[in-house]
Amino acid sequence: MSDDGAADQAGNILKHHLEDFLQRREPPKTFCPSEVARALTTDELRQLQFHEWRDAMPAIRGAAWALRDEGRCEIVQKGKSVGDIGPEDVRGPIRIRRAVD
Repeated sequence: MSDDGAADQAGNILKHHLEDFLQRREPPKTFCPSEVARALTTDELRQLQFHEWRDAMPAIRGAAWALRDEGRCEIVQKGKSVGDIGPEDVRGPIRIRRAVD
């Protein structure tokens, strides 16, 4: 599999899990990216080339920001949306919630 194909597969796996959590949590309820990481199966971790769920955290944060850019979710810190800033500008824990229409 090419690097692009592997990246697409990884993105699809993570996006699927994020969308599942977004579907199950009604706003204003939020979830932690670590919940998504812990939901990854052993096979998914292996496919993504992660040894444990903690290794998936940067990729999950990146996938969450991609969904945020599509208007599908909000990234929240201390109960407030971080707005349009990028993941490199956020320090500390974040939570994710479904965007309100």
